[in-house]
Amino acid sequence: MKRCGKLKHAILIELVLILLLLAVRQAGGRPASVNSDSVLMEENAEEETGKDYIKWVDFNVSCEALSQAYETDVDTYREDYHIDWISLLAYTAARNGGEFGKQALKDMDALTEKIKNGETTLEEATADLKNYDYFREAYDAALGGMVGEFLLQEQDESGNLVWKRKYGLKAYSPIAKGFPYTDYDDFGSSRSYGYKRPHLGHDMMGQIGTPVVAVESGYVEVMGWNQYGGWRIGIRSFDGRRYYYYAHLRQDYPFAEGLEEGSAVTAGDIIGYMGHTGYSKTENVNNIKTVHLHWGLELVFDESQKESDNEIWIDCYQLSRFLYLNRSEAVKVDDSKEWKRVYDMEDPAVEKYLEEHGDAVSGNSVFGNGVSENGLE
Repeated sequence: MKRCGKLKHAILIELVLILLLLAVRQAGGRPASVNSDSVLMEENAEEETGKDYIKWVDFNVSCEALSQAYETDVDTYREDYHIDWISLLAYTAARNGGEFGKQALKDMDALTEKIKNGETTLEEATADLKNYDYFREAYDAALGGMVGEFLLQEQDESGNLVWKRKYGLKAYSPIAKGFPYTDYDDFGSSRSYGYKRPHLGHDMMGQIGTPVVAVESGYVEVMGWNQYGGWRIGIRSFDGRRYYYYAHLRQDYPFAEGLEEGSAVTAGDIIGYMGHTGYSKTENVNNIKTVHLHWGLELVFDESQKESDNEIWIDCYQLSRFLYLNRSEAVKVDDSKEWKRVYDMEDPAVEKYLEEHGDAVSGNSVFGNGVSENGLE
């Protein structure tokens, strides 16, 4: 009996220590759902760099949640109680452990109604919400450049192109409007060329030559041949937190005319063409069996993460479903292989970037020396 009592006492002490450890980790902004391997990775990276920043993100936001939060943002934009979609998603994630099932959508609806009725504000609802700050920063890194004000060309009743001021989604599906594709959630599936690794992106299967579209405005950080990704383009968001990777582009004619490292691109621009190049150290080789676009999204909270063993790539499947709402229409240029967008957009982020960088956005790249090959294919 005494031995059992001592055992119970030891178990109780161990349980208290575990609870204290969890409390310390949560106080540092980490969500309780982060697994032990991720926490260990964060602690090791923090010891090595001495910097405190997010080292891991599980992006589990559903298409339905993205759509609902986005519609709420747009509907309330001109109201005194404008509800920012990223903050609304962060609130919902904090209440539901980062998961977005039916209850999460109900929670989102309930908060929206309370704010509209003047019962609370977004600031009040999130003031003491555990892990809210973590999710707000993580989701802002993933979605921060996708909604805002912009100018877009439209056709008037006479068929003339006119500019219209808009507020809403200024990010696009990576596949041009009218071009068929198939996809499924393949993030994390196994890859074996070169070495065994998980698939850190999203594949969209289609036809050779399908125009590939810039999801968000940014600058071309890298383009050219990569033995894993074939002909590929890497575009960095202007705030530096998102790196978009487009791979396996078409043999012989992979890129949009005039595009080069350092070029500024606007969301919706045609940047290249679908193919099946890659899996070869020799340039311009079709060693991929299935014609498809691989696109990936890396989050960068600190530049030390960019090309390292601690890169943060998120699952883009639900995001791809959401971006289907906004597909850039393209038209073929005469008898060439080139396509261009039909309706131009003016993004304030592009204008600001051009003003700040001037001639630096053309010619040789001044923004880095390439992309790592850690599973990017």
